[in-house]
Amino acid sequence: MLALLSLLLVLPSVTVAAPIGICYGRVADNLPSSSEVVNLLKSNGITNIRIFNPDPFTLQSFSGAGISLMIGVPNEILPSVASGGPIFSLQWLQTNIFPHIPPNQIRYIAVGNEIPLKDPYYTPYMVSAMRNLHQALQTLNLANSIKLSSPQAASVLSVSYPPSSGTFDPFVKSAILPLLQFLHDTQSPLMVNYFEMVALTYSNLFDASVDAFVYAMEKEGFAGIPVVVTETGWPTSGGTAASAENALAFNENVVRRAVTSIGTPKRPGEGVEAYLFDLFDENRKVGEEYEKHFGIFRIDGSKIYDIRFN
Repeated sequence: MLALLSLLLVLPSVTVAAPIGICYGRVADNLPSSSEVVNLLKSNGITNIRIFNPDPFTLQSFSGAGISLMIGVPNEILPSVASGGPIFSLQWLQTNIFPHIPPNQIRYIAVGNEIPLKDPYYTPYMVSAMRNLHQALQTLNLANSIKLSSPQAASVLSVSYPPSSGTFDPFVKSAILPLLQFLHDTQSPLMVNYFEMVALTYSNLFDASVDAFVYAMEKEGFAGIPVVVTETGWPTSGGTAASAENALAFNENVVRRAVTSIGTPKRPGEGVEAYLFDLFDENRKVGEEYEKHFGIFRIDGSKIYDIRFN
């Protein structure tokens, strides 16, 4: 624990703070109602949330709550969005999102999730779907206020350490380069999901991972694209080094780097916008046991560990 806490560096003067948010995963059968979740978020000063699909009832619960949303477009919908053109995308937005939540509460639309490496069937549809959705947002005069991106697994980098050697995996570069071009053209961020289970030898690989993406983008001719970490966290149970103590140390470090503008060595003074994973444990998750235990809050709304979000 002391080794982890020693990595919280002396903070520089505040320059550019970044929002800190939390992911609202719902792969569970014991979660509180979405209206209770809204009250929980407000009582803890959490004003940014990521939801993974546009469930109408969930969106309605957040409407008018003063909480900004990142809303996911599920992978399986992308073929229809890509092939249907801007008109289909406009109809989809006007049916699935905008009747349920005001546009001024939407910060991002996350188009798919971890597609090129983990769900490659949908790779041909990813950027085409983003272009169609962007044109639909332009029609609605919302393209400047609602940004589109597509969260990528950190493993799309074939080399990530040292950060200056950051390089995109050649097997996914044909998908990543059009994505970067879209992000550049629309002034949108690269979204990255980052997790690193490395026991107590953790040595601030969060910063290293963010900077590796910055270097990798620069090598492809795309400097200046922001990085938003759309999932990051540490489990409290179910695996090596999984504990509430380590989760607190990791997530507290992420929060400080966002709200105090500590930045990274490559981009000092620029807080890293990040979404902590996860609001609750998800007892229906498949895979390794620790996948079920990323929750920061218990079902009754109490904290598993005492983290602050601002």
